[in-house]
Amino acid sequence: MLQSAIRHVTRGLIREPDRFCDGCRRGIWNQAVFLPSTKNNCIIHHWARHLLPTHALTCRTFCVINGMKQRRLYSKSLSFEAMAPVSLNDIKKFLNDNNIKFQQGFACIVLSCPLCCGKGISLDQMDNFFINMTTGMFLCHQCKRSGSWALFQDYVGLIYASRAKSASKTKATTKKKSEQLVKVQLPPAKLDPAYQEDVKVAQELYNNAIPYENIDETTLLRVNDALGVQFKHETMKKYRVRYRDDALLFPCYHIDKSLVGVKSLQLVGEKEECIESQMPRCDQHGGLFGWHTVTRGHEEVVLTASELDAIAANQETKMPALSLPRGISNLPQEALALLEQFKRITLWFNNDVRSWEAAKRFSKKLNEKRCYFIRPKDNQPSPLQALKKGLNLAQILHGSCPVGHKSIVSFRALRQDVLSELSHVSDVAGVKWKKFTQLNKLLKGHRPGELTIFTGPTGSGKTTFMSEYSLDLAMSGVNTLWGSFEIRNVRLAKMMLTQFAQKPLSFFIDEFDHWADKFESLPIYFMTFYGQENLKNVIDTMSHAVYVHDIQHAIIDNVQFMIGMDTRVDRFWRQDLVVSSFRKFATTNNCHVTLVMHPRKEKESDMLQNASIFGGVKASQEADNVLILQDRRLTSQRGKKYLQVTKNRFDGEIGIMPLEFDRETVSYSRKKQKDAKKSENEDISSQALVQEHNEPQSLVDESTVHVGEPPLDDKDPV
Repeated sequence: MLQSAIRHVTRGLIREPDRFCDGCRRGIWNQAVFLPSTKNNCIIHHWARHLLPTHALTCRTFCVINGMKQRRLYSKSLSFEAMAPVSLNDIKKFLNDNNIKFQQGFACIVLSCPLCCGKGISLDQMDNFFINMTTGMFLCHQCKRSGSWALFQDYVGLIYASRAKSASKTKATTKKKSEQLVKVQLPPAKLDPAYQEDVKVAQELYNNAIPYENIDETTLLRVNDALGVQFKHETMKKYRVRYRDDALLFPCYHIDKSLVGVKSLQLVGEKEECIESQMPRCDQHGGLFGWHTVTRGHEEVVLTASELDAIAANQETKMPALSLPRGISNLPQEALALLEQFKRITLWFNNDVRSWEAAKRFSKKLNEKRCYFIRPKDNQPSPLQALKKGLNLAQILHGSCPVGHKSIVSFRALRQDVLSELSHVSDVAGVKWKKFTQLNKLLKGHRPGELTIFTGPTGSGKTTFMSEYSLDLAMSGVNTLWGSFEIRNVRLAKMMLTQFAQKPLSFFIDEFDHWADKFESLPIYFMTFYGQENLKNVIDTMSHAVYVHDIQHAIIDNVQFMIGMDTRVDRFWRQDLVVSSFRKFATTNNCHVTLVMHPRKEKESDMLQNASIFGGVKASQEADNVLILQDRRLTSQRGKKYLQVTKNRFDGEIGIMPLEFDRETVSYSRKKQKDAKKSENEDISSQALVQEHNEPQSLVDESTVHVGEPPLDDKDPV
């Protein structure tokens, strides 16, 4: 009875895979009870027992396949179950155990696709199947299938299980498993319909545009003035650049040279005012600009942050040059498969600190053994800027340097980095805040690799402030990962969207799509953890996000949810371990980590300080920055709420930043005030706050500090 049920479900998965959710597909490999019912409803109840020894998948949910709409994860949510840690040894062992031949590359394992062998394609002719050696994500350019390592294991196990009965009947048990795979056919992979529609729109937009070489002289002069440089017609024709409605169109191509995306550069004036847009907006296609110019014989390539940089590099150096789809923000996993054939990759970005940090992040993904850098010097800018200045691009490319050993370094190797920091003092200070400008005077900026401790009284609005604090950085291009253990992601996203729109969207429902589309383009991701969670799971998920999404800022709200309730372990020792783990993570991954922590229970009249942080002193010792949200409204009739910087390891500057809470927009950001009387009141309030803390007046800039006076009954929603 049980085996019959499993076979029934297996046949259903092969014939109609879209009728089953991911949990049901994985549940096939567990001991399952199939309960048929009348009409179209059926329930699959997964039990945590393993059918195959190669699978360790468990599912404690039951799904109504028909009659109940299946739930889908938010596109930017990261769940631990969907990214279970996998090691390179585990991948190799599984492939060897199943007699699947493979070749280890630089960033991916390359093999013949075991999923599309039944299409009459010889195994020896197929090398378009890639498995990421860090995450286990697989991608086949032939059959268009992709997914997690667990899904690939399910596919392989499903093929063997479906062939076992046929092999026994035909007495073909002596055949190898790899030979059996050739005869198995799975249903074709299906892409997201919305994504396919976007691709069609992009293709139609590109096909209706005018080739660059056919632009009339008047329009060409206007384009050259906007770009600030004149490109050769043969180079623009080689890269298939087109023009339409005062915009240059740059095509992105898949590994099979098919058009899968278009990036538009709207020319509205000077280059600084050019507007970029991309269709499709997501990176599902995994295409690269300039890929159609690459052949199998190419072993060297130049990677740039923009399409114009790639064109300039190729025009002056004759080297194959490609542009990353999202610039220095992110290097998608799909692009790693396309770059696997190259033995030398030169990363040529701009000569600022953020570009330099991005180059070092990307080199870890691409394998540092084959990566070379263009050092960020004043005489070595991006290819486009170098072409404008009349520099010799071939000479700059010839001076590229390899990545040194990660554990051994000398001053000679650090010399250029030291010079870069001295030459770019403002960039070294980090990304500047746009809403909280006073923080730029105190902390100087948001820097990668640091640990920030943020604390405040219970119910004072820590999550509300941290939401807008991180949103401000994300709007400046900082890839952000949120781990909210206190409130669910839906409520957090709603609050961030309201802060982003600066209006209560509940009263402007018709504007929701407009603001949601803009918010969706921000590099913000959410972990799906809620409530008590194991520290290892959180660290593994963060490591996955740093690798896949190039996360630069991770927020943990809050640390107490990882300490646990085990009375056999000292809570202070446990908290020190948690803080130490996040400190190591921040340093190793060069990612800024912000930990929200509760203070000790103290008198409401007492001011919070570094010693008020719950636990031992390790948290404040390990931290590079300590921020305290002080709320004096509970102890004084005219009390204020303000942010106090009590530790700043970068340059030692400390001080306070008064805050005003606006209930409608759920915002703490400073508002523009045109009333001179209000400005005068702000100066007086700032002085009063400084005197209360016995801080020097120089720590507070009166011209930029804004202090409001919220109602006495005003409370934050979080």
